[in-house]
Amino acid sequence: MADDTPHLHHSFDYIEIPTHDIGAAEAFYRDAFGWRFTAYGPGYLGIVSPNGREIGGISLGGQAGSGDLLVILYSRDLEASRDAVRAAGGTIRRDIFQFPGGRRFHFADPSGNELGVWGHEVDHPVAH
Repeated sequence: MADDTPHLHHSFDYIEIPTHDIGAAEAFYRDAFGWRFTAYGPGYLGIVSPNGREIGGISLGGQAGSGDLLVILYSRDLEASRDAVRAAGGTIRRDIFQFPGGRRFHFADPSGNELGVWGHEVDHPVAH
């Protein structure tokens, strides 16, 4: 099936997340965020977006851990997302805090990669 989803110039298009345990990473992201995957062999999973477009991958090997680049996901319910991260085996590195325009938290996945999740301020919900 051809991917006819538009790709935006100079926009984030694909991200690869390193891991030392592909099964644990798949279970974590599936359980925490409901992500779907396409397996391309024992060392690579494609991350499939809700519209069916592949937007990233999880790769066996590489250097997992906190670095200068921070991937930030969006959530309509920040507290529920934080609780799902914990329940799936993630570690909260920085609990929910405010920043101009919203709130977010940072977590580590089972491989030690640090990501963030942000949402709008509670007083200013966005239409779903």
